[in-house]
Amino acid sequence: MFDQRLNRRIAALKGTAEPHARTRRKSLKTRLQHVRQGRDRTIGWRLRTRLAQADIGLGLWGYLALSAALTGAVAAAILAAGMPMAWAGPGAVTLGLGGPKLVVAILARRRLGRFTGQFADAIDVVVRGIRSGLPLGECLAIVGREMPDPLGAEFRQVHDGQRLGLTLHEALVRAVERMPTPELRYFAIVIAIQQQTGGNLADTLARLSDVLRARKRMRDKVQALAGEARASAWIIGSLPVLVTLVLTAIAPDFVGILFHTPTGHVLLFIGAATMGAGALVMSRMIDFDI
Repeated sequence: MFDQRLNRRIAALKGTAEPHARTRRKSLKTRLQHVRQGRDRTIGWRLRTRLAQADIGLGLWGYLALSAALTGAVAAAILAAGMPMAWAGPGAVTLGLGGPKLVVAILARRRLGRFTGQFADAIDVVVRGIRSGLPLGECLAIVGREMPDPLGAEFRQVHDGQRLGLTLHEALVRAVERMPTPELRYFAIVIAIQQQTGGNLADTLARLSDVLRARKRMRDKVQALAGEARASAWIIGSLPVLVTLVLTAIAPDFVGILFHTPTGHVLLFIGAATMGAGALVMSRMIDFDI
C-alpha cells in the first residue's frame, strides 16, 4: 500500500516537473530567438560584424567618423567645382556613405573567400588528428596554430572560447556569426549532430571535406567560364568614363557644357543613373552563388 502511494506520488511529481521543464526550455528558446532577431534588425550589429569580417582594424565609431568626413569632403569638392547644391547632397551621400561600405564589402568578400579556400585543408587536419587519437578540441587548436589567417584566427577564437567556458557548439555558433560561410555552417552542423547521436566523426568529416572540395572545383569552373563576361562588363562600364576623360582633354569647352548648364546637369544625372543601373544588372548577371 505504501509502495503504491509512493509510486503515485513519484508519477505525479514527474508529471508536474516535465511540463515545467518543457515550459522553461520553450521560454529559453523564445528568448534566444528574440535576441537573435533583435541583433539581425540592428544596423550597428550588422555593421560591426561586417567590419570584423573585413578585418580592417576600424571600430564602428571610427567607420562612421570616416564616412562623415568623406561625405563632407565630397560635398565641398562638388561645390568648389561649381556644381549646384542639388548635386552636392546626392553626390556626397553616394560617395561618402556608399564608398566606404563598398570597400568594406569587397574586403570582407575577399577574406571570406580565403577562409573558404583553406577550409577543406583544415578539415583534413582535423580528420587526421582524430584518427591518430587526439580529441576534437586539440585538433581545433592545432588548426588554429598551424593554418594561416583568416582560418587560423577563427579557429583560435573557437578554442579560446572553449577555454573560457563555452561549449563547442556555442563557440562554433559564434564563429558562424563572424564568418557566415556555408562550409563553416556545415561543419558546425556535423559537429552538433555527432555530439547528440554519436558515430564515426572522422569518416563524416572526411566525406564533408570531399563535398567541399567538389563545391570549390565547381565554383572555380564557373568563375573561369564567367571570366569573359566579367571582362566585357568592365570594358562596357568603363567606356563612357574613358570617352568623357578623352573629350575633356581634347575639347574641354565642348564637355564643359555638361557641367555648367542646367540641361547638362540633367543629362549628367540621367547618364549616371543609367550607368549605375546597367552596372548593377551586369554584376547580377555574372554573379553566381554556388
